[in-house]
Amino acid sequence: MTMINRRRAMTLMGSGAALAMPAGLAEAAAPLPVRFAHGVASGDPAADGAILWTRATPAETDAAQDIALTWHVAALDGGDAIGLRTGRVTARAARDFTAKVDVTGLRPGREYRYWFETAAGEHSPEGRFRTLPRGRIEDLVLAVVSCQLYPGGLYNAYDAIAKSERLDAVLHLGDYIYEYGADGYGTKTGHQLGRLPEPAHEIVSLADYRQRHAQVKRDPDMQAAHARAAFICVWDDHEVANDGWVGGAENHQPAQEGDWGKRKAAAMQAYFEWMPIRDPKPGQPWAAINRSFDFGDLATIVMLESRLLARSQQVHAKGETAEPSEYAAMMAERARPDRALLGPGQMDWVERTLTGSVKAGRPWQVIGSQVVMARIDGPDLEKQMGPAGFATLTRNLSDGERAHLREAQAGYRAGLPLNFDSWDGYPAERERLYAAFARAGSRPVVVSGDSHAAWANDLYDAKGNLVAAEFGGTAITSPSWGDLMPGIGREIAAANPKVVRFCDQDAKGYLHLTLTREAATARFMTVSTVLAKPYDQACAATWRTEVGVRAPIAPVSA
Repeated sequence: MTMINRRRAMTLMGSGAALAMPAGLAEAAAPLPVRFAHGVASGDPAADGAILWTRATPAETDAAQDIALTWHVAALDGGDAIGLRTGRVTARAARDFTAKVDVTGLRPGREYRYWFETAAGEHSPEGRFRTLPRGRIEDLVLAVVSCQLYPGGLYNAYDAIAKSERLDAVLHLGDYIYEYGADGYGTKTGHQLGRLPEPAHEIVSLADYRQRHAQVKRDPDMQAAHARAAFICVWDDHEVANDGWVGGAENHQPAQEGDWGKRKAAAMQAYFEWMPIRDPKPGQPWAAINRSFDFGDLATIVMLESRLLARSQQVHAKGETAEPSEYAAMMAERARPDRALLGPGQMDWVERTLTGSVKAGRPWQVIGSQVVMARIDGPDLEKQMGPAGFATLTRNLSDGERAHLREAQAGYRAGLPLNFDSWDGYPAERERLYAAFARAGSRPVVVSGDSHAAWANDLYDAKGNLVAAEFGGTAITSPSWGDLMPGIGREIAAANPKVVRFCDQDAKGYLHLTLTREAATARFMTVSTVLAKPYDQACAATWRTEVGVRAPIAPVSA
């Protein structure tokens, strides 16, 4: 990231560009000293612009005065004055001193750089973004990310993304922050690295959620990735609380943590303040963040909201002492046709969006799903591996982890799916979505997060028809069963030979997705460690699906 000196900034401001000054800004009080401690970010790109974000951190911790900023945009490849836009925005105390600008009037399919400046002359780091193209394009390059537990390790994957030579946008599928405290989930590594969550307790209030977002955005690798390209984001559960649904969450106890609606509202407010995402449209709920992006005549990106808008409560798994009748009751509850994940309004929107994309002649529709979509049976590990292999796989587990695994194995032997919190917990809703694919004439590529694992899956409907390809991205840092049982991903794939073509539960990294007019190619990028720097980056596997070919996905040899 390049700092902009004052002389250069003044030259740009002298280009004759008009300034848009909000009412009342001219009467603002004298400016306070501020820092841009959280970098800059762009998001929700359009053909003529994008959302630009920053936070102006006041020097005084108890400051309550709004901060006036000037923003600048210039073409990355056209010199200082070409394509320049500039204007004013206020970092309001009521929004935690964050500021967002919806820049318009730019040219499609071009890269731009941007930065912010205070009235006192402080300059933010510089970022870049690419506007959406129009007309014919030959390819599209995306990074797909999710699950970045701050105490879980260093953001080496974001450093790798920031250094990408070609990157059109980043799709973030959720779990940007986690709600747990310093003694909660996955914090063993945080204690080793001195990377513990702030505040130290589980976050519940608006101030808590703001502080957790602020901590993540202070990370230099996070800032570098945001400065590299526009992010297209949705939340998953941990932006509020684990295993959330429309009426609550597994990790929300009303007796101790208050009203779910108030907690959710606080989390949503902090999310919209701190993320480069367009604010909700008037008259729509904050949870309605499903939206689409057209990349020329090549692809439509469809981002789903499957957490807080309509999701029915998850079916909760029973322990290893459960009776067969209890397992049967769980599966009956799971199969209820009224159980929702998207809800009818969003489902209709998905079908309309896919239909419009197909009619426009775009060969690709990409579905951004917060959770894994494939039907995945849990493996009977001891039966598959034999006693000796199972003993080797599980030798590093603690007593508590062994008990958890025994419970899971008992359920899998009874026919339970791998994960009730994924689309596997909502099979009727999944069939409705697959029917929408068919009516739209689309065979989409689904990209999914949440699972902390890499997946290459073929998606089949209940009749056995191949309807889509799925590529799931592993976590940036969040732990998985592969951290405790290396190689378990291969056993999950072996238990699902028709559906799961590749599964890596061990590595951390991101998904590199390239779309051309012939094929969609997924490269599963990994980093050698999240515990130290330097690190090495590698491609663990490459899978491909071709345009118009209703055939299983295929591996690409190195």
